Amino acid sequence: MKGQVLAGFHAVAARLKRAPRSIEALYVAAGRHDGRMRRLLDGATDAGVRVLPVDEQRLRGLAGEVPHQGVVAVCEAGESKVAATLDDVLGKVGPGTLLLLLDGVTDPRNLGACLRTADAAGAQAVIVPRDRSAAMSPVVAKAAAGAAETVPLVAVTNLARAMEELKQEGVWIAGAAGEAERSVYELDLTGPLGWALGAEGEGLRRLTRERCDWLARIPLQGTVDSLNVSVAAGVCLFETQRQRAQAIAR
Repeated sequence: MKGQVLAGFHAVAARLKRAPRSIEALYVAAGRHDGRMRRLLDGATDAGVRVLPVDEQRLRGLAGEVPHQGVVAVCEAGESKVAATLDDVLGKVGPGTLLLLLDGVTDPRNLGACLRTADAAGAQAVIVPRDRSAAMSPVVAKAAAGAAETVPLVAVTNLARAMEELKQEGVWIAGAAGEAERSVYELDLTGPLGWALGAEGEGLRRLTRERCDWLARIPLQGTVDSLNVSVAAGVCLFETQRQRAQAIAR
């Protein structure tokens, strides 16, 4: 099967809402008729999507290791309403620009969770290097819970160079680093901004760190010495939005 596979209610429902024509077939658990499934099937019927009731073995074969929840969609390969390049991002830089740059996040579930966080915080794109990063996959889409359909995942050849291009367009880059002197709450985050975060434990690579305008830490009050990257991204992105809302209210 050559098409892209999406598994789970969030991922499938998001594609059904945004690009139903890209769905070649929707496979559902035969005999499941609960409210959640009925709503999904009603949407598929309205959109003219072909629905195929199948057994559990067939669903597992389609979804692989991704928990399918009784729903798997096979879509046109490469079809995406949020496909973007770095040039697309650079062309849309404005006062409200908010980006998430991930350096070395190779776990697909973490990448998916970061996409979900970026969507919730209103970030316009997630930027990753082509190497040393997880790529879009059914596992990523499942963890993103629909955000893979709304937030562009931009893969660049050289992350440090991409950061320089963003800075030339007026985007400030803040890097999350546990050893930084200032905390995220001490920075002025009200302008066009990109947050750069590394993988848990490893942090930002040297070249990425050197391209940051500021480094800031998340103050930790307990015994752990680091946060999962998606949690750290949430702290940084939502603090940015808090400051922006406060600045507008003044």
